[in-house]
Amino acid sequence: MKNIVKIAVLALCCGGFGMGIGTSAYAEVSALLVRNGDGEHSFTAADLLARADNRSVTLTGTVIGDVYHHHVEYRAVPLLALLGNRPDAQFDTVELQASDGFVSEIPLALVERGAKNGAVAWLAVEDPAHPWPALPKETASAGPFYLIWQFPERSGVSREQWPYKVTRISLVESPDHRWPQLAVPAKFVGDAGVKRGHDVFVVQCIACHKMNGGGAGNVGPDLGQPMNVTQYFKDAGLRALIRDPHKVRTWPEQRMVGFQPSVISDADVDALLKYLHAMASAGAAKQPSSSAQ
Repeated sequence: MKNIVKIAVLALCCGGFGMGIGTSAYAEVSALLVRNGDGEHSFTAADLLARADNRSVTLTGTVIGDVYHHHVEYRAVPLLALLGNRPDAQFDTVELQASDGFVSEIPLALVERGAKNGAVAWLAVEDPAHPWPALPKETASAGPFYLIWQFPERSGVSREQWPYKVTRISLVESPDHRWPQLAVPAKFVGDAGVKRGHDVFVVQCIACHKMNGGGAGNVGPDLGQPMNVTQYFKDAGLRALIRDPHKVRTWPEQRMVGFQPSVISDADVDALLKYLHAMASAGAAKQPSSSAQ
């Protein structure tokens, strides 16, 4: 137990998604914590590389989401097998936490689809004897643990569903069950565009941003509080920020990268803005008027 706590604290203290965490990921992420129906387990890279279901996995072509964009041979274990026994049906989401606060919430059904001709999820494990290339503008690689997908196009896997430098994997409830404040406001429940925008937020944005305190990511600011982002950005500015954030504002620690139409379509951007405006409207309705005494 002491070792697990020590590893967890170490994982929380290290930072790296898109930033660079040193010459070796192994110096900072010594083990992976996996919480499934059987409890919590700690795996080192050596543990996973020694598993009987470890395979050589090569991604062919240009795969949206893969951080290397070129031929890399991975040693990997099936994510579904690593999850082991699943608890009650309410735990329908796989949460993967990275070493810097990036948290990807992936529907368990998406992972299970790999057994039915869908995209196949693998946890790639960096072999210290054969390290992966350094990430662009970094001195460290994506290791030692990186979620990759074979045939991602079969299931519409998004770029944000490829977390690297993973420190913890957990079976959890869906974001809407864990954080009711993410839900579409009651007066917009029948609006298909707002609902679609909510879904875009959960897939593309929640890994880095909270909404009204809901979410586990800590890379970027909360988009709902203390002010909703639509209250200090015009829609044109938000669209530009989504597509190419460096053309809108820059600072030394900036980590957000742009979302091209191949990742988030124009229609999905429209829907996302509708959701953000709906959340702002609902938040404003809860606030007392400035003239109230």
